[in-house]
Amino acid sequence: MARINLLPWREERRKQRQQEFYVLLGASAVAAILVAFVGLWFIGSQIDAQNERNDTLAREIKALDTQIAEIEELDRQRDRLIARKTIIEQLQATRSQMVHLFDELVRTLPDGVKLDAIKQNGSTLTLSGFAQSNARVSAYMRNLDASAWLKQSEIIRIEATGVDKTVPYQFSLKVNLEDPNADKGEADAAATTTGGTP
Repeated sequence: MARINLLPWREERRKQRQQEFYVLLGASAVAAILVAFVGLWFIGSQIDAQNERNDTLAREIKALDTQIAEIEELDRQRDRLIARKTIIEQLQATRSQMVHLFDELVRTLPDGVKLDAIKQNGSTLTLSGFAQSNARVSAYMRNLDASAWLKQSEIIRIEATGVDKTVPYQFSLKVNLEDPNADKGEADAAATTTGGTP
């Protein structure tokens, strides 16, 4: 029987497998390095893209903050304009009130009464003057209450001074200034709002 020595063949086969293993190991290492490089590159590109988005958002937020500040300034300016408009409307509404006031003061003033001071605080007038008698002051108050522009007269004080013999009594009284057209204007506005006719 012939003997065949298989050791050299096995040795060569082992070396060949070791070489294949090292080649596969090297290829795996290269592939792992490539995968890691590609992964790092991808992550870096994602980070760069996110940073760019963050910068864009920061710029947009800054622009919006500027616009918000402009809007707040416009709101303040609008409020100032509305306040001015309201004052102008009030002045226009009461423009003729002083004319009516002085006209009513002349119309309601009876003989034997003279005024020396008129003070206004809002819609309240303080009238000071001299009269021939208490009855003249009472007549004056009745005339004021009967007026369309002056209501709710109230005596503050009346006293005999004797300084002027023709009008020896000095008096002070309060009266409310009212606009008879204001109720009509409010009624017209209410009728317009509810759809009715004034």
